Amino acid sequence: MATRTQPIDDSRDVQLLEQLARARATLVEQIGRRIIGQHKIVDDLVAALLAGGHVLLVGVPGLAKTLLVQTVAEALDLSFSRVQFTPDLMPSDITGTELLEEDHTTGRRVFKFAKGPIFANVVLADEINRATPKTQSALLEAMQDVSVSVGTTTYRLEQPFLVLATQNPLEMEGTYPLPEAQLDRFFFKLKVTYPTEEAMHGILERTTRDSSTPVTRVLDGAEILEMRQVARAVPISRPIQAYAIRLTLGTHPKSPYASSMVNRFARYGASPRAAQAMVLAAKIQALNQGHAYVSVDDIRAVALPALRHRILLNFEGEADEVSTDAMVQELLTHVSTA
Repeated sequence: MATRTQPIDDSRDVQLLEQLARARATLVEQIGRRIIGQHKIVDDLVAALLAGGHVLLVGVPGLAKTLLVQTVAEALDLSFSRVQFTPDLMPSDITGTELLEEDHTTGRRVFKFAKGPIFANVVLADEINRATPKTQSALLEAMQDVSVSVGTTTYRLEQPFLVLATQNPLEMEGTYPLPEAQLDRFFFKLKVTYPTEEAMHGILERTTRDSSTPVTRVLDGAEILEMRQVARAVPISRPIQAYAIRLTLGTHPKSPYASSMVNRFARYGASPRAAQAMVLAAKIQALNQGHAYVSVDDIRAVALPALRHRILLNFEGEADEVSTDAMVQELLTHVSTA
């Protein structure tokens, strides 16, 4: 197994890392006041927030995907907007549009840009696959460049900026698959699973009472941006970084690191964004484990949500309904850690 880097020695850096760990724990605690179970989903969602990445949440209706996003927004002192994606939604409904208004000073009519819901720190794109590809693409520039272009003018979005999208994996009628380019811009794809029997008891006990559980705002925008810089400072050794690279290359058929399932069922593998996501998320995972350095186990812990949506199946894979999760799990046993 690849060796770990040494912990950070500088006392100020150690203090900042401890501060980030406390902030993360506090945020998870506030989310847990409403969300029962789903600990892994909450941890990964907070990791994406601190890494500055967008998240795609996939799960059947009724699993509190929307409530989870709303709770995260309430726990952050940030602006929040929700967009309900429907087939008749237009790109301008997301980005905004120019309106012809009368200037009270001059009496002339002038165009004034009315900002759309994309101009928020946290944007919930509810049932994103119900909108047409043209409307879905309106998010591309915002997600990648943190800006919106309307006509000849480009408007910068305020940082931090986070898109949290939900998707129903069962209902296919009236839906449009997300383009590969947009899927690749999601830092993580998280699968929200059905709660356990014990978690169901907790859900019923909390949701059938007279009042809802309040959530306290624990982080503002400036603190989140600072936490992101601190997280990036967590050291990772070159051998462990090489392991993340081998996992990424292993998703490509005919690669020397590819597994049998990848060679048989994959048409194209993950982009370099996958390696970036794994390394950044692993740094936060390390802090979650109380370490000031990244280990192989940290990379392995975040590989699935970082890779599962970046593997494109070939015709045989789609016909056999092969799970990309199974392909990633096979890669984790196939690719050497050293």
